[in-house]
Amino acid sequence: MRKALYLMLIFAMSLTLLAACSSGGGTPSAEPEPAKAEQPTNAAAEQPAAAEPAKEVKLKVMLGHPRFKEQFERYFEQFKAKELAEKNIAVTIELEMPNPDQAKQVLQARLASNDAPDIFDVHANDLSTYYKAGYLEDLSAQPFVASLYDGVKQQVTLDGKVVALPLESLSWGYLYNKKIFADHGITPPQTLDEMKAAVEKLKAAGVAPFLLAFQESWVPQLMTALSLGGIVSSEQPDWIERMNKGEASYADVAGIFDIIDLIMENGTEKPFEVGNEAGSTDFANGKAAMWVQGPWNAETILKVNPAMEFGVAPLPVSNNPAGTMINLSTSTTMAVSPTSENKEVALDLLNYILDENDSSALFQELKFNPVSKVHQYEVFPWVNEASEYVAQGKAYQDLKLPNGVTDEQAKLLQSYYAKEVTKEDFIETMDRTWAAAVKASQ
Repeated sequence: MRKALYLMLIFAMSLTLLAACSSGGGTPSAEPEPAKAEQPTNAAAEQPAAAEPAKEVKLKVMLGHPRFKEQFERYFEQFKAKELAEKNIAVTIELEMPNPDQAKQVLQARLASNDAPDIFDVHANDLSTYYKAGYLEDLSAQPFVASLYDGVKQQVTLDGKVVALPLESLSWGYLYNKKIFADHGITPPQTLDEMKAAVEKLKAAGVAPFLLAFQESWVPQLMTALSLGGIVSSEQPDWIERMNKGEASYADVAGIFDIIDLIMENGTEKPFEVGNEAGSTDFANGKAAMWVQGPWNAETILKVNPAMEFGVAPLPVSNNPAGTMINLSTSTTMAVSPTSENKEVALDLLNYILDENDSSALFQELKFNPVSKVHQYEVFPWVNEASEYVAQGKAYQDLKLPNGVTDEQAKLLQSYYAKEVTKEDFIETMDRTWAAAVKASQ
């Protein structure tokens, strides 16, 4: 029996070995392997699809703020990276930053020759002139508009259209060195006589009352801006309207020379050798107690002397305290040319200037006032100081003068200091310039 079982086991094993050999395999498997799909033979199909090449776009941008060149260049680099990542557009930005004295003339020449930059800056007071000439794109539908503060938005709105992006919104007067004032027991004067007393006290202590930097005409012109603003707003609110009708004269506001003469007669020496940059350095180093210059120079001043404390105060123009007022204005704005060949990208850049995430850092670095609800940063002490005057009602909206009037005032003030023209010459020339500007705009 055992022998029979042994033979049967041997027989079964033999059958198993024969089956394995006939299958052509090695170790047998319980289930056959599934057939493999045939692989493509095209090598190109094995590679991932190549990325679509970026569209290349060049933008020409003109800003008359060479002192902010580094800040804008860095910000534009951020925009270029954003545009490439989000829209696959490789943007090249050709940034032109002419001197403020020549910026308007350079821009007007470019516009007249049909060579408009894609984006350019315009003083808010000049927007109407550029708008009537057809040089400003309607920006009303752009995303940034919804975020603008109402008061600022009004400054860039014409015929119900938003025609520019506000860059600088200012509350300004003259700058004063807080330490020098405190050391000599001086508070910001509120009348012309108080200013004369402060000047005498400073001179007696060997301190130059005013810094003069007349190398660039736009700087001394600020004296005219503040003195005219104070007198017109407090004493002759209809003066501009009457001038436009040919019914008034600069002789009616000749009181502007009271404060201008006081400043020129009590300032630092050799002003025609000092430009805005050198003036900022001198003021930062305490070479004078006051400077008729705006807080837009804060970045330059604090770069020289980070520890400096300066204030902003209204310039007295008479012995009527009501005329000692802060100037409220939107100065620099950014516009887009209707003829831009890359308008979509230009509009992207313009909107990025008020980007919800990035623009607060830019405006804080530039030391500009907030102009939009997206701005979340701490304002500077001089802004709060000027705002206190505004809250007291001691402020006026920046005067809107005809095109070319401001430039002529600037040149005449230089000549007036050099005693090349008299007050009478100044008045006669400005009356003539104003009349010509009104006629040209009609």
